[in-house]
Amino acid sequence: MTSLTTAPDLRLRRTRILLGCGTVAGVLFPALSFGQAFTRSGFDLRRHAVSALTLGDLGWLQVIAFVGTGLLAVAFAVGLWRALRPGRAGTVVPVLVGVYGVAMVGGGIFVPDPALGWPPGAPAGLPEQASTGSILHTVCGAAAFLSLIAAGLLLARRFAGQGRRGWAVYSATSGAVAFVLTALPWSEESASIRFAVGAVLISGWLVALSWRARTELA
Repeated sequence: MTSLTTAPDLRLRRTRILLGCGTVAGVLFPALSFGQAFTRSGFDLRRHAVSALTLGDLGWLQVIAFVGTGLLAVAFAVGLWRALRPGRAGTVVPVLVGVYGVAMVGGGIFVPDPALGWPPGAPAGLPEQASTGSILHTVCGAAAFLSLIAAGLLLARRFAGQGRRGWAVYSATSGAVAFVLTALPWSEESASIRFAVGAVLISGWLVALSWRARTELA
């Protein structure tokens, strides 16, 4: 007996694969980042930003973390576009996740300046004037964080309207805490730790959203 796969079945399968990319994206970045942060000689997470791992002999690993996560997030955004529509959140959230993906790719293409003794041999202080690449890296980082924070808050409203209080609280809390950690004016001395924690929060939210969307689709 020959089994026939219909067009809707194929579309459903492809959508599930695209949604699964969100899980891989959410795991890939923190796994590669913290795996290096605790093993690369001379790197100190209390002083050096995770993005500075793009510098040095093994910097290509962090470039892969940025670019790979970004491309996977764009694929995830396409899956969300298929799965969440219609509705305002179902339209805007995939766009915001896509912006996050593009920004992450940009974060891998444009890298920060050597500073604070990293990579080994770099000046002990900060550069007097940031390079264009470093400025663009900062812009991409801000766009990545803010886009997912906004997506989390929008989805919280959608979940609340559906009566899913737990998911609404989780999405809203993740977005709010990430915003407090990364957007509010704090001491520069704590910036690297704060942004690292923020990256973990939004990455975890991506994984949770990917799982939730695949479950709903099924």
